[in-house]
Amino acid sequence: MSSAFALAAGLNSVTSPNPEETSFSDSSTEPDPPRKTGFLTGALDELRLVVWPSRQQLFSESIAVILMVTLSAAAIAAVSRFYGWGASQIFR
Repeated sequence: MSSAFALAAGLNSVTSPNPEETSFSDSSTEPDPPRKTGFLTGALDELRLVVWPSRQQLFSESIAVILMVTLSAAAIAAVSRFYGWGASQIFR
């Protein structure tokens, strides 16, 4: 790797971890892991924060996805048929 590229990418600023980052602490000082009983309530709280799309936005984006998938499938089929035709011309 060239030094100009490494300098531009910021690769010359590699540092070693501090001793505080690598030392293991006593497990008695760490907090208890969260209980599983609060998972469902936490999940429902997060679902309340979701910004759901409107019916019109959902419809238009669904149409856009269906259209792009159809166009992609048609392009892949066209390239496949072209290469199939080319192979049949070469390997008769």
